Amino acid sequence: MTEPARFSRLPDALAALLGSLRALPLSTDQQDYFTELFGPSAVQRIGHRLATFGEVRTLAFVGLTPHLVRLYPAEW
Repeated sequence: MTEPARFSRLPDALAALLGSLRALPLSTDQQDYFTELFGPSAVQRIGHRLATFGEVRTLAFVGLTPHLVRLYPAEW
């Protein structure tokens, strides 16, 4: 498990998250999914979800092991 990181800007957080996910041995399908989910064009959508629901969650599978990917506002 990686400790939470704090960012003052959502685009910076999403870029760092994508960089971390790209370093994992994920399938091409998963890499494509995360690029679409957290890529630069998703900033407004992710911001809206954070404001509405308080967090964004998904799973990354390394082999058969699921790992929670969680994004939430820094003030939590």
